[in-house]
Amino acid sequence: MKRFLVTTATALVLGTSAFAADNTATFSDMTFDEAKNLNASELIGMRVYATEADINNESTIAADGEKEWDDIGEINEIVLTRDGDVQSVIVGVGGFLGAGERDVAIDMSTLKFVHEDGESGDFFLVVSASAAGVEEAPQYMRTDHSDAMMGADPMMETDTSGQMMTQDNRTMMTPPAVEREGYVTAQVDDLTADDLTGARVYGPNDEDVGEVSELLLTDAGEMDRAVIDVGGFLGMGERSVAVTFAELQIVQTEDGSDLRVYIDSSQEVLEQQPEYKG
Repeated sequence: MKRFLVTTATALVLGTSAFAADNTATFSDMTFDEAKNLNASELIGMRVYATEADINNESTIAADGEKEWDDIGEINEIVLTRDGDVQSVIVGVGGFLGAGERDVAIDMSTLKFVHEDGESGDFFLVVSASAAGVEEAPQYMRTDHSDAMMGADPMMETDTSGQMMTQDNRTMMTPPAVEREGYVTAQVDDLTADDLTGARVYGPNDEDVGEVSELLLTDAGEMDRAVIDVGGFLGMGERSVAVTFAELQIVQTEDGSDLRVYIDSSQEVLEQQPEYKG
């Protein structure tokens, strides 16, 4: 018995040591070096500039030199590969005050870091592109795994430039990312038609742009699109626009007492969209 216990104890020690060695290898003794390292959080929200001039990575410019470039938008997201490499940065370009903005993907390898002369430590993110090239860039659209499993959405198409289009020949809008105190993002599957019908629709800056008048269902009875009544006065002159739920952000209070629908558009832009005839 004693020999058994000693043998077992030895095996336990060796096994524990091997386990510790394997798991310790998971973690690195890293020290952040600002000369070589950059936190991803620092990139989110940074402006991205475009120029047709040749720009080298890690080059320098004089103070205010960025004014010679085109400010095309800010970084909204960073996309990684499954191997952990940064693949692309997602930049919101175009639009005015958030209305009409669309996301484009810029390959990380084409993004140049340009430093400002002096000791300020400021740097800029620059890509080699023209203003026209930015306007023609394909829109970035995120496809959920569940969507990929089910196949393409029959209500959406892609035009020659790669932009996602709805069946009524309307360019899809990117849902806003509104943060409102006391509200959390609601999932469409957790809501009912009664919850959404009559809900006010707001632009990204909380401007009232319309009302959800009805919901369109798929053949399977699932909520497919929301019809928004825009403009008019006392019900006269309203224009109905059908949008997909992928273009909307729906938030509600934690107790469910209030629900708000957001769309990345102004009332004027929505009034110019193809009208839903019913």
